Amino acid sequence: MGEKTKTKSSVIYLNKCKTYFSKPQNIILLLFGITATLGTVAPIVAIVKDTFKIHPGTIDAHLTGRATGYSVVNYVDLFTSRLAKTNLWTPMLNTVLLAVFTCLISIVFGGLFAFLVTRTNLKFKKYLSSIFIFPYIMPQWTLAVVWQNLFNSNAVTGTSNGLVVSLFGVTAPKWWCMGLLPCAVVLGLHYAPFAYIMIGGIFRNMDANLEEAATILDTPKWKIMTRVTLPMVKPAILSTILLVFGSAMGSYPVPHYLGLTTLSTKYVSMNSKYTGEASILAIIMMIFGIMILGLNQMSLKSRKSYTTVTGKSGQISKINLGKIGKYAIGIVLIVVTFFTSIFPIISFAIETFLPNPGDYSFLYTGDMNNLTTKWWVTRDNNAGALYGQPGILFNKTIWHAFGGTLLVAVCCALVAGTIGTLIGYAVSKNRRSKWANYVNNMAFLPYLMPSLAVGAAFFILFSNEKINLFNTYALLIIAGTVKYIPFASRAALNSMLQLSGEIEEAAIIQDLSWFKRMFRIIIPIQKSSIISGYMLPFMTCLRELSLFLLLCTQGFILSTTLDYFDEMGLYAFSSAINLILIVAILIFNTLVNKITGASLDEGIGGK
Repeated sequence: MGEKTKTKSSVIYLNKCKTYFSKPQNIILLLFGITATLGTVAPIVAIVKDTFKIHPGTIDAHLTGRATGYSVVNYVDLFTSRLAKTNLWTPMLNTVLLAVFTCLISIVFGGLFAFLVTRTNLKFKKYLSSIFIFPYIMPQWTLAVVWQNLFNSNAVTGTSNGLVVSLFGVTAPKWWCMGLLPCAVVLGLHYAPFAYIMIGGIFRNMDANLEEAATILDTPKWKIMTRVTLPMVKPAILSTILLVFGSAMGSYPVPHYLGLTTLSTKYVSMNSKYTGEASILAIIMMIFGIMILGLNQMSLKSRKSYTTVTGKSGQISKINLGKIGKYAIGIVLIVVTFFTSIFPIISFAIETFLPNPGDYSFLYTGDMNNLTTKWWVTRDNNAGALYGQPGILFNKTIWHAFGGTLLVAVCCALVAGTIGTLIGYAVSKNRRSKWANYVNNMAFLPYLMPSLAVGAAFFILFSNEKINLFNTYALLIIAGTVKYIPFASRAALNSMLQLSGEIEEAAIIQDLSWFKRMFRIIIPIQKSSIISGYMLPFMTCLRELSLFLLLCTQGFILSTTLDYFDEMGLYAFSSAINLILIVAILIFNTLVNKITGASLDEGIGGK
């Protein structure tokens, strides 16, 4: 009797398993749940392990007197030694301040811009809306280099005189040229399009009845703004903070160019002699990212909803800026967006024709004959002025790196886009399942972790005697895929949740296979969102530096090659690489917009 019961229960269990795995979404969840866990947890475990490991030839080996084994000496030395302030507390304070100020600047600037575009009669909206997103499309360090070209001076920074000194004779103080303020402004301008897209979307679709009701009750405008409008955009502001804080914390190129010591720059400088302690800095950056995720989850639970009895108003009243104001504010914004979006391209182009890049004295003297094409067309490798390098057009290192950048971007987009789309599909089919929520959160977690910390984790995991993938495209693609899956999974999930289950059920009744359902029904219906899930990793990968900085040497991809030429003093070459990257990104972005009809600012009000 007992054996029959056991046999019956095992049959029931097998049938349940068979039923469970007969649904493709369950297989996807199981497969990618394991993959996402390994891809996220394994690097974290590796970097935590590295903090306790003794590294031959580094400070921990000196302090312990051993070449191998494990110890807590890295923690003790980092937190308590006389260098603790220099190596930990000052960089951490700078990093937190940079992230906070970046969030403030991006939200204030992006939110104000969104308000002007959606809620006022501002002129030139279509142009301003499209040009405003350029700083985010371009590489993160673009505006940092432009800031140097504008404000650097021989008297303050010890470099060539920049544009402001050359044209106007005005020498900017050091706190304006280098440090926390310029870093926060540059990163704030870079991430302001985030705030514009998120806050602008809410302003565009906001229920006007709430404000109208307050106006009828003779409520002052400032009180309407603080008590009605701002609470409505609070979710968008929190989402912007979530996205910007973690990204700003892990930023390496902007603090590197503008001379601010942060956790990311300190990690790079400490990694050779203080390897274990550098890994602790990466862990601290990761902890901040996880804390931001936790705060966001708490805010989701406590969010209030605002409703009206009368239903949604179909018309939002526009604020009148006046006959002069609507043009004056529009012209001011055109000037601002010129310097953040168009001037960088002009600046990098001019830099490649200057005999001494960064020196704009020809503008003061009016002597245009000093401009040169040597940085572009020199073929002779022995040309002393180019440090033995052939010109940009004939430089194999640059064009090999450009090919490598495209290869990594395409592979990351294909792999991350496909995995992310499948995860989005499977989670939408099992939206009430705890396992589905776990997979979804695990897939999104790498996005919240600072890029440099993720790169450091993969460097430690795949640069050892057992598995050595350092300086291979395979490692760049693996790291890029894990980091960029959140783009595709979120894009796919949001679109799949809008798709009625009845459509696929009708196809199942017709006995269509899962592949046919996906390729003939689901993908064609949601193609724009799915294409976005492929294009976002592609576009982001083209301009990525922090993630790949530790994983390869120069000549592999353009972003790391740019840093190499900077160190050599070939600033015309690094300007040319910036120009190549920006032009390539803008071309690809335009092609995507034309082919798919989708753009980042679509639907916000820039029409």
